[in-house]
Amino acid sequence: MRRPKCVQAREVAAFMVLALGAAGCGRTQPDTRPNILFVFSDDHAAHALSAYREHLAYGAELPATPGLDRLAADGMLFVNAFVTNSICAPSRATVLSGQYGHLNGVMTNAEEFHPAHVTFPALLREAGYRTAIFGKWHLKADPGPRVFDHYEILRGQGPYYNPTLRSAADSASWEGYTPDIVADRAMEWIDASAENADTPFLAMVQFNAAHRYWDPGPDQLELYRDAPVPEPGTMWDDGAGRLFAGRTPEMTLELDLFPRDLKLEAPDNLTPDQQRAWDAAYAAENAEFEAMSLVGEALTRWKYQRYVTDYMRTVAAVDANVTRLLAHLEASGLADRTIVVYTSDQGFFLGDHGWFDKRWMYEESLRTPLLVRWPGVVEPGSVNHDLVMNLDFAQTLLDAAGVDPDAGMQGRSFVPLLRGEDVEWRDAIYYQYFEYPGWHMVRRQYGVRTDRYKLIHFYEEGGWELYDLERDPNELRSVYDDPRYTDVVAELTSRLAELRVQYDVPEIDPVPHREFVAPENLRRPEEDRVGHTSH
Repeated sequence: MRRPKCVQAREVAAFMVLALGAAGCGRTQPDTRPNILFVFSDDHAAHALSAYREHLAYGAELPATPGLDRLAADGMLFVNAFVTNSICAPSRATVLSGQYGHLNGVMTNAEEFHPAHVTFPALLREAGYRTAIFGKWHLKADPGPRVFDHYEILRGQGPYYNPTLRSAADSASWEGYTPDIVADRAMEWIDASAENADTPFLAMVQFNAAHRYWDPGPDQLELYRDAPVPEPGTMWDDGAGRLFAGRTPEMTLELDLFPRDLKLEAPDNLTPDQQRAWDAAYAAENAEFEAMSLVGEALTRWKYQRYVTDYMRTVAAVDANVTRLLAHLEASGLADRTIVVYTSDQGFFLGDHGWFDKRWMYEESLRTPLLVRWPGVVEPGSVNHDLVMNLDFAQTLLDAAGVDPDAGMQGRSFVPLLRGEDVEWRDAIYYQYFEYPGWHMVRRQYGVRTDRYKLIHFYEEGGWELYDLERDPNELRSVYDDPRYTDVVAELTSRLAELRVQYDVPEIDPVPHREFVAPENLRRPEEDRVGHTSH
């Protein structure tokens, strides 16, 4: 167990009161509603889970994720789970509210999600669930007591080592690796909840891995050291078949990974023991790199290996903690009556198209992993191909708990899909990204994706892209201007307009243009920037 460096006494007292809370007092019959363990990672691409390999037509073969593979084997893997907006805060607000950002107010990382907004945890709490959240919150204002009985959340993104966790009562500084600490805190709360077995719980465990800077934990520092990771087939794609060239967004392996990303600089908050382990892992490799004086493609290949290896090391830390959480449920006798959900706030580029980061409506960014285990309901090892979204999570979990959703929620419960029922489902999803100008300089866009086609509108430039995902799963060549697709363009343009009406999307973009100035040395040099406008 990781230990806190300082914990205020009133925080301990408040935790005990919450853990022994009176929810469920007076019940004459045990509450048979399922517990819910919602495990949320950060920037974890679906193609970085080995259970997805056989289902996706893109990506390199990356190291295995046995803990998550086990969860897939015990439950349902959703191949086509997508997000409404591929960026951290908007995705998290959508998960909580069941609404697109233009309704819940969080369209970029700049807006605050108000704690009084209707959320599925608040509705579960009103219905008698004990609720808690641990780890990354990233929604500005702390969650209020209306939402969670207990919370321990990171400040902003939070460091990978030695975090401070804020609670309603106070804050505690912890020594150790953040994903491990977050899992520890969640398991301690689950243990306290188990004492009130008559009352079900919702525990949201939200790791800050595998977000930039991809700092491996002490148990992962030596992983994959002697096994180079294969390059994705699209790594050298120059974007010639798309509206924007590959160098246009500032998220290239070539130009936009900085010394801290590449572990040429260490975290600045390590303990002496942590620093020694870090130096033992990186110092010799870094000295060898400096001596090679690499340039051009050789330098880009080295950056890819360092980046994706560290990324997968942080994924391994998540995988190990998922294994711990599952084992803890079993040891506590809770596994058979607990729904376990694993997902991420969005996908991520892992050298695909020469990029890292997310934001685009392209598959690597748009798709999120989604695994659900529900003993006695979900058939183990089942696979679903329907178009589901993070917009649906709120209503799905409320439905599973027997709680009515809020009338303003815009998703749909996929509990029937979990039960294996043959139901009519959506034929298309809607996506919109607003944060331009901003980090990585990805243009504002909205679009529609069906089971075969994707139409993207870069609405400030007036540009369009169309992809035939059956013939071009890597999205290398837009066929928007191809006369053979004239009917497809017309059909999808009409469907896109319908979706914008269905989801109450305002005609006037609700996000103002803000000047973007990156901190010094955290943006590519001015001479290498491509066609940016300040609006």
